[in-house]
Amino acid sequence: MTHATRRARYTAIIMLLACGLYLQAEPVSWDNVHINVTDPAQAATWYVEHLGATPATAPTQVMFGKILIVFLKGQEPQKSAGSLIDHIGLSYADVDARVQETEAAGAKILNAPREIPGLFKLAFIEDPFGIKIELVQDPELLGFHHLHLSVAKPERTLQWYQDMFGGERSKLKGRIDGLRYGGIWLLAQSNGGKITNENGSIQYPGLLVTDIHERAAALQGNGVKFRVEPRQLRNLWYAIAEDCDGSRVEMIQRSQAQ
Repeated sequence: MTHATRRARYTAIIMLLACGLYLQAEPVSWDNVHINVTDPAQAATWYVEHLGATPATAPTQVMFGKILIVFLKGQEPQKSAGSLIDHIGLSYADVDARVQETEAAGAKILNAPREIPGLFKLAFIEDPFGIKIELVQDPELLGFHHLHLSVAKPERTLQWYQDMFGGERSKLKGRIDGLRYGGIWLLAQSNGGKITNENGSIQYPGLLVTDIHERAAALQGNGVKFRVEPRQLRNLWYAIAEDCDGSRVEMIQRSQAQ
């Protein structure tokens, strides 16, 4: 792309920003979640053997369908519960069987399986590496199901993500407010204005964008802070921004075309 072409595109973005159109116009879908653990390779193996993930190209990564889980090396054991990103949700055809299997493999049962009328059967576990996981029995979306934020003002947070990244605003089973990105849910619950675990193990979600430079320019035009400006890593581009609660969110462009 020539300098003149890029400048023309950025000018178009600014014009769209004035109309509040650009940020929701570009399609965004879910790509990955980054998680800190003390032994990434062991965590990846555990997720394959006991949570039904499939191995990815790297020994420290796994897949749930098209969703990539990247395990990073943390210096000390951490927990996700009580942090801004409280837990992930995984969906199975039989929650009871999955709870039994994970408990036998070293997971801690936080809440035993229970049927929620009008919703689905669910349970909460903490895996051997400190990650809180909600196991749900939702036949409409098996595999990676949702990411659950714990924030002071859930409505404000969901609105921020919709304003900045679009997404389909809906209610899970007609009951729980959330956003859908490529079918995967982003949910938010109130933490009463207090965070009990500032260094949670779930580092950030990654959203797939079509043009990371244009998306970054649009976000910066809306005053969004960046922890990492767009940069290239082998065959992809990534950037890490900060949401309205101070949590990180990654943007991924899996294309060399700029």
